[in-house]
Amino acid sequence: MQTLEQLESGQLIGCRELRLSCGLTAFPRAILDLADTLELLDLSGNQLSELPDDFARLRQLRVLFASDNQFTELPAVLGQCPQLSMIGFKANRIEHVSASALPPGLRWLILTDNQVAFVPSAIERCTKLQKLMLAGNRLQSLPAELAQCQQLELLRVSANPLDALPDWLLQLPRLSWLAFSGTPLVAAQESLALESAAIAHMPWSQFELGPLLGQGASGVIYSAQHRAPNPADAASVTSTVAVKIFKGQVTSDGLPASEMAAALRVGVHPHVIPVLAPISDHPHLAQGLVMPLVDPEFVNLAGPPSLATCTRDVYAPNTRFDVATVRRMLRGIASAAAHLHTRGLMHGDLYAHNILHDGQGQVLLGDFGAASFLPTDNPAQALALQQLEVRAFGCLLEELMQRSHVQPHEQAEFEAWVQIQTQCMREDPQSRPVFADIEGMLSQTSTA
Repeated sequence: MQTLEQLESGQLIGCRELRLSCGLTAFPRAILDLADTLELLDLSGNQLSELPDDFARLRQLRVLFASDNQFTELPAVLGQCPQLSMIGFKANRIEHVSASALPPGLRWLILTDNQVAFVPSAIERCTKLQKLMLAGNRLQSLPAELAQCQQLELLRVSANPLDALPDWLLQLPRLSWLAFSGTPLVAAQESLALESAAIAHMPWSQFELGPLLGQGASGVIYSAQHRAPNPADAASVTSTVAVKIFKGQVTSDGLPASEMAAALRVGVHPHVIPVLAPISDHPHLAQGLVMPLVDPEFVNLAGPPSLATCTRDVYAPNTRFDVATVRRMLRGIASAAAHLHTRGLMHGDLYAHNILHDGQGQVLLGDFGAASFLPTDNPAQALALQQLEVRAFGCLLEELMQRSHVQPHEQAEFEAWVQIQTQCMREDPQSRPVFADIEGMLSQTSTA
């Protein structure tokens, strides 16, 4: 993080990235002196409500973050920025998004946790759009013109008053990661899942938090000691668990209550991280979940997408797997996804960064922040949603194949994976298989 003093003294001339979070109430004009080089500008965590009319002088700017500020509309001047491809205005007070605010090269738009009621029809001009994050707004519908965004791969519309998913949405050829929890569409199913869960809440007073294990869009996960009373001998039983504390009322994926409803609905599966119980009586009224502590030999399969990759995960350099390991991972993930669909859920975020693996092919799927209930009253749409998620598996399969070390005698199996991957990523979603089919295809490809 740089300082305002460094900026105004000229020390930052020539920099490509600038991050300022120091209670700004007005846009520092000295930022425009960086016009020749500045590519990323992060003004999150200030008190800004407008940008200057000549903001587009930042002609090299590709990424702008202005989350946690006081904007009431998406600044129209953004549409004049020739290189701008990523815009993040999470947790402002934005009510209005004008057509002129959308730059032609837009790939990634974040308007999570605002008050947006309408997406302009001009969104159809954003033909490069891949990622659109609109959770926690006031949308009652999506513009039909969004169907022209044929490159769209990830969409978050959770926690909006949406009462329908348009059919054209599920026909988008590349859409792979969709979240619509916390909407009237699924409100009854979420309530029923929370009410009918046979798992008793665990009071916060029984936990002693330990080291941080990780964090994602929706919450922070800690190791914790759980001390529960034992009525049999008036002593306490201590166990080590993982505790997830949700970050706030609205996350990038949706609402904590929606995630809890989905997690409680998942049930038991050998390749899914289960939930032991919700937490009650947190001193700050935070919501949370208790899960088994996963063996430390399990690590994330990849890191989340970067600004450069946009929708694709980032793997550690030189990541390589043998075919037997990939085979076990693919079968485990397909089995877990099939289980979720059978339970009436789609994961919504089927990514390598939400998968833990032990290096030997054992996998665990977790993080249900983007999970949504499949509609029970619309079987055709429920099937279309499952086929949408199959494309996410196709992306994962492609990534694992790119990192597979294939021996000559394994080439036939590898070629079979290529065929499966091709089917999973067909542009016509209705022609894709479902996970039950994929499980069968994978079981027939083994050379072992």
